[in-house]
Amino acid sequence: MRRIILSFVFLSPFVLSAQKAERKNLREGNKQYNDEKYTEAEISYRRSLEVNPTSEQGIFNLGNALFKQEKYNEAGEQYKMSAQMQKDPTKAAAAWHNLGNISSQAKDYAKSIEAYKQALRLNPNDDETRYNLVLAQKLLQEQQNQQNQDQEKDNQQQEENKDDQNKDQQNQPQQQDQNQQNQDEQNQQQQDQQMSKENAEQILEALQQDEKATQDRINKEQMKQVKQKITEKDW
Repeated sequence: MRRIILSFVFLSPFVLSAQKAERKNLREGNKQYNDEKYTEAEISYRRSLEVNPTSEQGIFNLGNALFKQEKYNEAGEQYKMSAQMQKDPTKAAAAWHNLGNISSQAKDYAKSIEAYKQALRLNPNDDETRYNLVLAQKLLQEQQNQQNQDQEKDNQQQEENKDDQNKDQQNQPQQQDQNQQNQDEQNQQQQDQQMSKENAEQILEALQQDEKATQDRINKEQMKQVKQKITEKDW
């Protein structure tokens, strides 16, 4: 009689306890996430990953909790790992979808378009991803149009600055001539003022001398009269 050999796999109490702890933390995290307690949910998901670092559900859900807290860089790392690890195409597509959302938040629409396309390759029936793809394409076109307009304005402003610079260079000799003319006029005015001052001083001095001469003549006439009076009296 042929012997049938059976093999049994026995799970150790430690493994069973770890699985139980992982599931417990995942359930708590999911409840906290649904209650919009995203910080507490992040902690619970991280605890589940401490028990099982390769938990596909833990990694993806941690990314969601981080995304809700606007920790986009950290969330992106979790979604990348989830997209690489997931064996289910639908779940991998969800990770790519969320990566597209993160890129859209950063206005990196070209990158988000590629992520949405990858999600649709894995799950072609996802209408939400298809809508996000069309929206990202539209936003990318508007962004490029705005960049082109800004570039045209910059070029126009540079041309205007060059024109102004050329005008300034052309007007510089005229301005120098005008400045020189103004300087000459100021010098002439100063000279005229100096001459006027000197003339006034000369006229004043002449008047003073003339007044002195007149006064001398008057004094002489008076002395002469006095002498005459005295002589007449004595005589």
